[in-house]
Amino acid sequence: MLSASIIVFRETLEAALIIGIIAAATRSLPARTLWLLVGAGLGVIGSLIVASLTGQIAELAEGTGQELFNAGILGLAALMLAWHNIWMTRHGRQLARDARVLGLDVVSGRREMSTLALVIALAILREGSETALFLYGLLAGSEETLTTVLGGGAIGLLVGALAGYGLYAGFLRIPARLFFATTSGLILLLAAAMASQAARFLVQADLLPSLAAPLWNSSWLLDNSSLLGRFLHTLVGYEAMPSGIQVVFYAATLILILAGMHIFRIRPSLPVTN
Repeated sequence: MLSASIIVFRETLEAALIIGIIAAATRSLPARTLWLLVGAGLGVIGSLIVASLTGQIAELAEGTGQELFNAGILGLAALMLAWHNIWMTRHGRQLARDARVLGLDVVSGRREMSTLALVIALAILREGSETALFLYGLLAGSEETLTTVLGGGAIGLLVGALAGYGLYAGFLRIPARLFFATTSGLILLLAAAMASQAARFLVQADLLPSLAAPLWNSSWLLDNSSLLGRFLHTLVGYEAMPSGIQVVFYAATLILILAGMHIFRIRPSLPVTN
């Protein structure tokens, strides 16, 4: 439940901030609320369609290479989480500036009002599509049930929407960068945990060596079935008896994402040529 809440909170907050920036820049326009609602509605419908297609694909895989399917979903989810963190390191501020410029262009008449609906629909569709994939990855790679994932997702959606509105309305004085810095760290660990679980499925499919199974046994200190063990498994991918290949995948994912974030953070912007 906690992982689902974190993921949905992050995705919801991103979409809410984009909507909030556009709404703030166009608050003088009387019809902008209607276009904002139209865009949000279209984005939600598109996200639900993507989520339903994910479920249908999962049903097709039942009994036909389920381990490979789960490993593929987990690997793709981990890759997208990794790229999400790396991309936002460099382009998060630019995304906010673009949203603000769009709002000002609509106010000045350089853009049509319908552009508001289109941009918001695409923002919600993007975040919703990613969320559907990430939540299925949680279902595929852990002991999470559909009820706990949906419950955690609902909590994340509510808190993310409230936080986004609070920042928009000025109720929250916490800088948005603090939200994103905290959730970026948690998503980094979630991506590593998903990569580790993907490796476990590939071992079960006899496509990877286990490299010692288990590599260690810390059940005497903290068992996976304990309350704290389940909490840490959900939050950081803790395993009491991991195989060696799982540890390799976990560590490699952490190192690669951190290196990518560092490179994108310090890489200078390309000069603009006329």
